Amino acid sequence: MERHIQVPFGREEAEKLKAGDYIYLTGTIYTARDAAHKRMQEALDKGEELPFSVEGNVIYYMGPSPAREGRPIGSAGPTTASRMDKYTPALLDLGLRAMIGKGKRSREVIDGIIRNGSVYLAAVGGAGALLSKCILSSEVVAYEDLGTEAIRRLEIKEFPVVVVIDSEGNNLYDSVKNLYDNKEEP
Repeated sequence: MERHIQVPFGREEAEKLKAGDYIYLTGTIYTARDAAHKRMQEALDKGEELPFSVEGNVIYYMGPSPAREGRPIGSAGPTTASRMDKYTPALLDLGLRAMIGKGKRSREVIDGIIRNGSVYLAAVGGAGALLSKCILSSEVVAYEDLGTEAIRRLEIKEFPVVVVIDSEGNNLYDSVKNLYDNKEEP
């Protein structure tokens, strides 16, 4: 199934998405990687507010390369999502609707996805230059001292992703692996 979705989006929209769906996101998303996630967790531990409301929003695990002249951002490929796994369940419980990255997620993250009606999306690794063409603007909104790991607000148009883990816990990686494992030899 192919869908076009305006971001941010709600639980009802997320629950319509199924593992394996191709979707194109348009609207506002935020970037955050390891160091930014650590700072957000420290803020939560101190009872402080996060630098942006995660409710209904999408976090893209990405640290861009420097922008070329005339472009809002440089190469913008996904980072391995599992590095954020220890911080993600708390953000999901605050209403985070989706994450974009690459690679597998922990059982705790999958449980958080199911509990909160969220989704995990994958962008194509190695295609950062192409993905950057879908980014209309980029603005640092927090932790500027982290450089490429600062939190950025991105305006995107028709940003291509695949639903890897849907709100019911169906996992595209597992289903493809099972299909391959059960393939009969010729």
